[in-house]
Amino acid sequence: MEDILFHFSGILAILLTLGLPIVAVLMFFASKMRNDKQQNEIRKLVIENKVDPETAKLLVEEPKKRRTKAEIDFGTLRKACLMLGIGLGALIDKLACIDTKSIYFWLVIAFGVGIGLLTAFLVEMHFAYKKTGQKEEPNETDEFE
Repeated sequence: MEDILFHFSGILAILLTLGLPIVAVLMFFASKMRNDKQQNEIRKLVIENKVDPETAKLLVEEPKKRRTKAEIDFGTLRKACLMLGIGLGALIDKLACIDTKSIYFWLVIAFGVGIGLLTAFLVEMHFAYKKTGQKEEPNETDEFE
């Protein structure tokens, strides 16, 4: 019985690790759609009731400017790579049959997190170099004598 629970808990951990980011993204877009709908209703009411411009500015948020292709937000990339790293660590733990009470379990998960964050860093640096068109050269003054 304990063996079955152990295998079930490992599979459940992997499914939750990979499933929670998907649910988080879906909930983010649902709340964004609901917020946009509320803002549109407020705008319609402001127009219908002919509210003065000063009060309308307080009631209605100004639309955010859309990012251009050159302006990339890497926060989502970092979070996604972090979650994938945790999932990778949990998968390796499950495949290696490492006991959850062992320190090695947490070390492998930490290794997965590190791999995920390193991947995000390398992708960010790739895009930063691509954007500037040049790689940073080391300064001669930085060298030790």
